[in-house]
Amino acid sequence: MLSNDFNNNYNKPRMGSKDIWNAQLLAGATYTEGSDMPICYRCNGTIPNGLDGYDDALSLDKRLVRKDPNYHVDSYIHTYMDDQKFDGNRSGIWYYPEKFIKLARHYSGVISPDFSTYADFPDSLKRWNIYRMRAFDYILQKNGIRVIPNVRWGTSETWEYCFDGIPINGIIAIGVVASGINKVSNRKYFIDGLYKAIEVLKPHTIIIYGSDNYDVFDRIREQGIKVVAFPSKTNLAFMKEGNR
Repeated sequence: MLSNDFNNNYNKPRMGSKDIWNAQLLAGATYTEGSDMPICYRCNGTIPNGLDGYDDALSLDKRLVRKDPNYHVDSYIHTYMDDQKFDGNRSGIWYYPEKFIKLARHYSGVISPDFSTYADFPDSLKRWNIYRMRAFDYILQKNGIRVIPNVRWGTSETWEYCFDGIPINGIIAIGVVASGINKVSNRKYFIDGLYKAIEVLKPHTIIIYGSDNYDVFDRIREQGIKVVAFPSKTNLAFMKEGNR
């Protein structure tokens, strides 16, 4: 058996080491049984008045913070975009969460980051990305920021853990832009996962990033669930082109 002195010295961080696991920011968190996902106990987000992409929020910050360090944008930040735009090694939000938190303080709230769970990812990578979503739910709320949990699933085996840690009977957010719903061959996988999310989480409101022009969302509304859709950048570009 190892002595307590050994354990204390072994776990002591070395001088100059960086907490790349965000263990300090997750201090005080509790975890689900089995999957060990951080638990977001309360759903403190509200229906947004708008959604701004993380990249746009950064650009806006550069302009506004010079004029007013306490500026406020009545919108929620989202990361429904290529992962490399918010999860890069040099400037990604996981390795520099303080920058994300600082930016988020200027907004009404945040949709938890949309780390990808592609079908061809190994299961361990899918679990890691789901873990990071739930970790950010906790980290952001701990810092006084309103959060709407982002729900992201992969193929059916991810259902065992991808909904863990999300409050029941709350608001959830779903990105449909890269979900595959626009392709008939992939639509069933998205719809099956969506119904499973509703079965497990029982949300009263679902925020959609992208088009809700699909029958499945009408059927969900018939269940008494409020569905609020915000058009994506692509949707807005098409609408603008059509109005010319």
